[in-house]
Amino acid sequence: MDYLSHNVAVNLNRIRTSKGMSLDAVSEQTGVSKSMLAQIEKDAANPSLGTLGKIASGLRIEFHELIDTPPMESCLVDIKDMIPTKESEGKYTVWTCFPYEDNHLFEIYRINIEAGNEYVSGAHGEKTREYISVFKGQLTIECNNDIQIVECGQVYRFETDKIHTYRNETDERLELLCVFMDYH
Repeated sequence: MDYLSHNVAVNLNRIRTSKGMSLDAVSEQTGVSKSMLAQIEKDAANPSLGTLGKIASGLRIEFHELIDTPPMESCLVDIKDMIPTKESEGKYTVWTCFPYEDNHLFEIYRINIEAGNEYVSGAHGEKTREYISVFKGQLTIECNNDIQIVECGQVYRFETDKIHTYRNETDERLELLCVFMDYH
């Protein structure tokens, strides 16, 4: 699941129903076919920017209202249903579980690193921090010439204003959760 397409699907359905509009009415008002609108709402289509622009204009809403994270009290994320954000076949996989939002200053990632491999992350700027929780394997993390080993069940915090490397120096897959926080 691509989170932007998912956001559009949920938001379009929510906005349409809150206005009491049918798919036919939205199609008529936006110039987007009913079948395309239905596919978008089912999260089965990846609409172009032009299509999203037509929808926003026709519904008289701001463009960001379609792509913003939908308001919700809870959300279950299963990586089996997600498309990886970054991937190097046979080396590592990164999923964005909860992306950065304007009203939240953090992101949550799931990272798997295969045995004997590493994942290098760029600097995230001043006043940024990561919290790493290892739930399978052992992580060797290097940042600013500091090397830290994080065992399964441990949590590690560090500043991420420098390039940093996640290493799996073991013979089993490493699985971890990374919470990235911007504390400006």
